[in-house]
Amino acid sequence: MSIEEFPCLLPSTRGRRSGVRVIHAITPAEFGTLAERVGESGAAFLRESGFRGLVGELGLVPGKDGVAAAVLVVQAGADPFQFGRLAKDLPPGAWKIALPAGIAPDIAVLGFCLGAYQMPAFGRAARPERDIARLVVPAGGAAGAEVAQAIRLGRDLINAPPNLMGPAELAEAARTLLEPLGARVEIVKGRKLARAYPTVAHVGAGSERAPKVVIARWEGSRAGAKAPLLSLVGKGVCFDTGGYDIKPAAGMLRMKKDMGGAAIMLALAHLVMTRDLPVRLELRLGCVENSISGTAMRPSDVVVTRSGLTVEIGNTDAEGRLVLCDLLTEASETDPDLLIDAATLTGAARVALGPDLPALFSNDDAVAQAILDAGTSCGDPLWRLPLWDDYAAWLRSPVADLNNVAAKPMAGALTAALFLKKFIKTGVRWAHIDVYAWNDHYRSGRPEGGEIPVLRAVYASLLRTLPTRENT
Repeated sequence: MSIEEFPCLLPSTRGRRSGVRVIHAITPAEFGTLAERVGESGAAFLRESGFRGLVGELGLVPGKDGVAAAVLVVQAGADPFQFGRLAKDLPPGAWKIALPAGIAPDIAVLGFCLGAYQMPAFGRAARPERDIARLVVPAGGAAGAEVAQAIRLGRDLINAPPNLMGPAELAEAARTLLEPLGARVEIVKGRKLARAYPTVAHVGAGSERAPKVVIARWEGSRAGAKAPLLSLVGKGVCFDTGGYDIKPAAGMLRMKKDMGGAAIMLALAHLVMTRDLPVRLELRLGCVENSISGTAMRPSDVVVTRSGLTVEIGNTDAEGRLVLCDLLTEASETDPDLLIDAATLTGAARVALGPDLPALFSNDDAVAQAILDAGTSCGDPLWRLPLWDDYAAWLRSPVADLNNVAAKPMAGALTAALFLKKFIKTGVRWAHIDVYAWNDHYRSGRPEGGEIPVLRAVYASLLRTLPTRENT
């Protein structure tokens, strides 16, 4: 990608020109060195203004013609969000950053870009362009812009109004984003979809906007026939009314984000392709709308899945697992080295862990630990919940092989994961991520709206979890 794609970034050559001001990023332990960085008068001004050297503080140092420099207090590590306030809180113009030991340049660039993110206009009257703060990309920082680009793409998809982001639009967005990177993208629809993915078709039967399934295949330039196969699956419910088990009005307000799992997996695929990892990649997205009409699925329907298992519909608002199960079955058929799905699947996961901590389930301890460790090290955390098989009996049905909801009002995230596990082929290493994909309010680097968590954690874990094979 090109740095020019980000209005908030400037190429490193700009940093050698005059007129570029400096952001001094310091740790609390370096508070006593203020005078060395901004001069005695600048340090005195900061102290008298109440600047105390606490993590997150941003101080502006005056000069002859306005602001001369800035000081940001940070902590060592890989948290990009501590740089998120810079893009909006700094005066317009060109800036470069001086980082303390223990913080990589790409983390600062990523955080700056995430904080500069603005939701697309979506038909809103155009606003006059204004000058903004721009960061000169330091050496080693371009990798942060690649991650930011993937997150920006995903955020844009989630933030799109549901009338502008239906199943067809989501499928076409996947084609538009991935084909230029060399992916072969197929969009399955109509009778072919109904035959291959009967549960996806059943969920989408109530909407005039017909369901679509995206299948994208790609091989890295260094990936031979024996390169590891990574399979990604995402839930793309573009709007969820709950069906006949209708949600209350308040519950529908954010249901445009119910395609967040698809946005996350699409963003991850984009990053894998952009960085040309030596893998073979398959991506499957179930793009569908869960609506109410005379043709919509009903509670107590029985559906025959792609795997041959029959499912009784105990609740039409538990549609996400129906969208995923046929896609997981097909993904398992290719015997991937690693299969990962992401979905805004259950409110139970949010009750247990809140909005910022996605729930991780896996049938492989090494895969789970690699993702957890990567998330901790890069500031993109998850929390593992168990696939507690004793609860699988709660999914029994008197008329089908299983029900899509449990008989007990407990452990909803676990029973949803156990439902999905039924469709994973024995021997396939699998991880399921139950995610919120939304920021309820503004925080540094995390504006209110769609969010793409777990992307950095999962990406960082791939080289640890995918086997190394000799390419041919």
